[in-house]
Amino acid sequence: MATTMPLLLLTTIACMALACHCALPDDFSIVGYSPSDLTSDERLIDLFESWMARHSKSYSTIEEKIRRFGIFKDNLRHIDETNRRERSYWLGLNKFADLSHDEFKKRYLGLRPQPTSQRGQGSFMHEGVVDLPKAVDWRKKGAVTHVKDQGQCGSCWAFSTVAAVEGINQIVTGNLTSLSEQELIDCDNTFNNGCSGGLMDYAFSYIVSHGGLHTDRDYPYLMQEGTCEEMKGELKIVTISGHEDVPQNEDSVLKALSRQPLSVAIEASGRDFQFYSGGVFDGSCGSELDHGVTAVGYGTSKGQDYIIVKNSWGATWGEKGYIRMKRNTGKAEGLCGINKMVSYPTKKK
Repeated sequence: MATTMPLLLLTTIACMALACHCALPDDFSIVGYSPSDLTSDERLIDLFESWMARHSKSYSTIEEKIRRFGIFKDNLRHIDETNRRERSYWLGLNKFADLSHDEFKKRYLGLRPQPTSQRGQGSFMHEGVVDLPKAVDWRKKGAVTHVKDQGQCGSCWAFSTVAAVEGINQIVTGNLTSLSEQELIDCDNTFNNGCSGGLMDYAFSYIVSHGGLHTDRDYPYLMQEGTCEEMKGELKIVTISGHEDVPQNEDSVLKALSRQPLSVAIEASGRDFQFYSGGVFDGSCGSELDHGVTAVGYGTSKGQDYIIVKNSWGATWGEKGYIRMKRNTGKAEGLCGINKMVSYPTKKK
């Protein structure tokens, strides 16, 4: 049963347990909240309670609630410190606000990349693209389905794969069909590992060798591993012909992205990723790839060039489930390694 307790009593217990001063400075500010919300113990607890209600959070014991409140407050401080700097992006409270950063990484990242030296050795059909448009947004072209939520399953690789297949299928056939990540999680287990991680190239190969992928209506997502059901009969199947890797440079990535959505890998383990809320992200990150996402366009805003990335953490994260990541960084691997491991499915007309 969820723990309920008067705000002031919980405040007193929490302050004693955490040996801290719960009141924050008068100039403490969080995007979406006024400074007055955070200038007293009672208001800070009220903010936590409101956040719990908004995200349907509950805890089985008062000890767990106190622990989560401490994490929540630490995350608030990080968000505030980041937002008070003049940056092109900002952070905000979201459904991850009661998770420590280590907990977040363990639950929501799931890419198992192959050595990048093994990539980009085959053909690249978009090499000859010239006169790139200044901006592309495949959402506006009808080639991107709604933002999905992988939940606490390391299945980002499946969502990245599926979004790219949904895109090329719409471009070739004119039909936007939402496909099944769960089928890949359950059935593609030769090289991929369900909720324990995987790789998009292996998933593309699985789709080709097994004759296509079912819709998510026929094979719905469970947020956990299930039993493989290789459905036959009249159920709808979407096929692809193969897949290709993109050379590891931004020019090649933009050429390919001007023609279709792409599966990309990034390092998403930086703390700012957990609370990204909007703007052109140019925060600190390395290039140790740990998360699969989908590039669905590119553009420029206030002099900042960016790539539009569809994530799989639900529509309440980021810009309604998307993040704009800075490009033209001067680094071959791109911001957070976004140019290092890019691929796309092919489909014959």
